Amino acid sequence: MNRKKPGPTQNNSSQVESPLDFIASNCALLVVALFVFGFVFENFVIPSSSMASTLLVGDHVLADRLTLSPAAAWAPFQHYRDVRRNDVIVFYKPTEEPNGEHLILVKRVIGIPGDRIHLSGGFVYLNGMLQQEPHVASPPYANYDAYRDDFPAVLPGDRVGATAQWSLEMPSHIQSGDLVVPPGSYFVMGDNRTNSTDSRYWGFVPRCNIIGRPLFVYWSFITPDGLLDNPSTQQQASFTLHEVLHFFDQTRWERMLHRVQ
Repeated sequence: MNRKKPGPTQNNSSQVESPLDFIASNCALLVVALFVFGFVFENFVIPSSSMASTLLVGDHVLADRLTLSPAAAWAPFQHYRDVRRNDVIVFYKPTEEPNGEHLILVKRVIGIPGDRIHLSGGFVYLNGMLQQEPHVASPPYANYDAYRDDFPAVLPGDRVGATAQWSLEMPSHIQSGDLVVPPGSYFVMGDNRTNSTDSRYWGFVPRCNIIGRPLFVYWSFITPDGLLDNPSTQQQASFTLHEVLHFFDQTRWERMLHRVQ
């Protein structure tokens, strides 16, 4: 009698994932997500018009925390570069608020260590050269301010927005009418020059204060200027409800994925 040898059996049943496997796999994804958004990227919302029209009040931006961070020996694969002129950066304000907090601000780097800076009629001169800045509106002469527009020709004194510490320190950095940026520091300004409290008022940004650089706007919602500055709990709740009710008609859809540069 001829007997057929049994062929290899094919198991057509799929393996059922146990609840424990499901939890473990999702925990791994959660850990990766927390790492990415805690160490690689961070989101911020723009509260004022100091960077208009590059960034508008109500723009929600995603910032890269790695590129401008100090190089780490344990992560040779990490892309790193130094801060450059014209970079838009996110950083901790070098001076404390009355409540002891350091605000997180977004400004543009105008000068790096060693640069010589002065303004004339609101226009920036860097190392003796007039800068062409297409992202900045021409300064309006109707509300000319000598301190703001001819910086640093006039000392701060009791100027609104200028800190006492900067008033004392600023003269030591002036040479032949220029402000000279010291080592390890950066001079920053908002693109909306007439409505920006920046390095002209509180001084240089130390390298260690820089968090990263904004990459793009992932959502933008029409928001009144100043509304997001220290709102009360009631104001936060009221505006959150407003965002939900007007998500479609007050979202700036044309700014979605707008690149910050």
